[in-house]
Amino acid sequence: MERPDLACYASRSGESRGRRHLEDFKDVRSAFARDRDRIIHCAAFRRLEYKTQVFVNHEGDYYRTRLTHSLEVAQIARGIARCLLLNEDLVEALALAHDLGHTPFGHTGEEVLNRLMADSGGFEHNHQSLRIVEVLEERYPGFNGLNLSWETREGIIKHSSEYDRSFSEFFEEYEPGQRPALEAQIIDLADEIAYNNHDIDDGLKAGHIRLADLADVALWRETFVHVGQKYPSLNEERHIHQTISHLIGRLIHDVVDTTASRIAEQGIDSALAVRKHGERLVAFSPEVDEKNRQLKRFLFRYLYRHHRVERMRVKAERFLTMIFESYRSNPTLLPRSYQEKFEVYGKERVICDFLAGMTDRYALEEYRKLFEP
Repeated sequence: MERPDLACYASRSGESRGRRHLEDFKDVRSAFARDRDRIIHCAAFRRLEYKTQVFVNHEGDYYRTRLTHSLEVAQIARGIARCLLLNEDLVEALALAHDLGHTPFGHTGEEVLNRLMADSGGFEHNHQSLRIVEVLEERYPGFNGLNLSWETREGIIKHSSEYDRSFSEFFEEYEPGQRPALEAQIIDLADEIAYNNHDIDDGLKAGHIRLADLADVALWRETFVHVGQKYPSLNEERHIHQTISHLIGRLIHDVVDTTASRIAEQGIDSALAVRKHGERLVAFSPEVDEKNRQLKRFLFRYLYRHHRVERMRVKAERFLTMIFESYRSNPTLLPRSYQEKFEVYGKERVICDFLAGMTDRYALEEYRKLFEP
């Protein structure tokens, strides 16, 4: 069921280390295709539709959510994987799963839960994503979780970016001393490409950033000028959309070319060689990496710390804390099905699971139910 032309360093379903629980499958899908499908059909994936990317769901229908972000990451990651002859099923599974553990209200929710859980193991969204697919989803007979392949679970816990704090060292099963597969390494940069570009789009649409400000960002300026030369009669809106499209393409091609060169230079000839290599192989070129960092610094200053975004962040921090403390003081406020798990996982961890699984609008409604007369 897999492509016959996969590169020698690609991951193959037939060489998977398998699943935690034996199953009698009803069809002949490959292992990684089955993982992808299980992720798409799970409840945590559907809830991403109403979880914040940058703008809270009620601020408008145009803006990205965690769900649309995950779909964009999957599209970008598959494009990179196809060029490098890697396993697209595994890449897609990892892209769709990489944000399953995110809280309501984006990284603010993650920071709040990590603070509140400081004495109970902390909180980190990659860890929570793995917990969802290993424990929290309840869909199949005989076991909890989604019973995904080892390689998919490993890729989830080893996903990292500048916003993440990897907990992989606490999971010896997933060999924290080794690099993940190339398919997992792709997700880190596909994630960056997706959120940098769609955050520009959302920020411009919201009026939080201006084209005049972006002119100081080299990656944007170069691509904007190129599009203007290619399509001199475009109106401003189409010019913006085409600049974003061309910028995504430029970053994808840079990742592909740089990664292919690094693989050849290092003599990587197997999936095992990827794991044993001292550093990650999937990367931007030095020139593009520096320009991409400039773009990220711009977004942090002008978008992520915009006063309207900050206002929502401060509000979310306050009422998520109040909800958590209310549950901790009065645990019978939780549904009975969650109360029954206290003895297994501990009260604080169960409260954390419940709160982390909320959508933005569910959390807002819960706040109103708890604190409004």
